[in-house]
Amino acid sequence: MLHTFLIVLQVIASIGLIASVILQSGKSAGLSGAITGGAETFFGKKGMDEKLATFSKVFAVLFMVLTFVMSMFEL
Repeated sequence: MLHTFLIVLQVIASIGLIASVILQSGKSAGLSGAITGGAETFFGKKGMDEKLATFSKVFAVLFMVLTFVMSMFEL
């Protein structure tokens, strides 16, 4: 049961990390301009980029910790 729970958390963390990195605007605005165009009017472009950067950091740390825990317990 613990094994399944950790795998589900790992999948959620990896999907969240991928999504938050893809949605960040880069040099050519990336997918951020295409997908979050309406959200930028609400949050502002800088506010949205800061939130995505924070989400990326959180998901990356969560992914690393889960990977470490699963390797320690050899799940």
